[in-house]
Amino acid sequence: MSTAENRAVPEHVAIIMDGNGRWANARGLPRTFGHRKGVEAVRETVRAAAEAGIGYLTLFAFSSENWRRPEAEINDLFGLLKSFIRRDLAELHRENVRIRIIGDRASLRDDIRSLLEEAEETTRNNTSLTVVIAFNYGARDEIARAAASLAADVAAGRLQPSDIDAQRLNDRLDTAGMPDPDLIIRTSGEERLSNFLLWQAAYSELMFVPDLWPDFSRDVFFAALERFRARDRRFGGLSSAKAAANGA
Repeated sequence: MSTAENRAVPEHVAIIMDGNGRWANARGLPRTFGHRKGVEAVRETVRAAAEAGIGYLTLFAFSSENWRRPEAEINDLFGLLKSFIRRDLAELHRENVRIRIIGDRASLRDDIRSLLEEAEETTRNNTSLTVVIAFNYGARDEIARAAASLAADVAAGRLQPSDIDAQRLNDRLDTAGMPDPDLIIRTSGEERLSNFLLWQAAYSELMFVPDLWPDFSRDVFFAALERFRARDRRFGGLSSAKAAANGA
């Protein structure tokens, strides 16, 4: 791959994995079958991201709003998470993949929290692709927790109100130390962020694909990367063509 092509590979891709339930309903199957098929799509996407040379892949696995779903479905989702980590952790570790978890862990069951922490600790020193699992995650909650952390430091005299700026808030987010997503993909044809990485998405390219998540494949993923390469990311400045014309 040429240097120019390397620059066009996004460093961080985030995915809203939507459509498991609709995939199952369309086939007359329980929603749990859609979630199980979705785990297969996760495996294929992780492999494709590593193949593409992406540094960070963030997957929206369970939102803070998903607690409103039926208890049986929530338990099935938790069971799938446990199965995925137990089955795939050793292989991911061998492939030098690092696991990182974002989201509020305080309200999680002890067995789920310890499993997530085990996955992080086991892979902490790996240096290839970082797979970020957004679990019990909501962007507004994340920002509120970061603001509360800063407020506590002000109350304790460790910071002055004038010390607080965008960078300090960014450093208190769950994603501290990670690059913002270059590309956010949502499957199933829905066109909204649904409380996902709202702060970090300020300059992300957004891409909405019609495929339901269980049908998401390597080919769909690489097609999205090709579309990303064609976009002119200006970050508030001029397009590359206009900048060249102006001698920038």
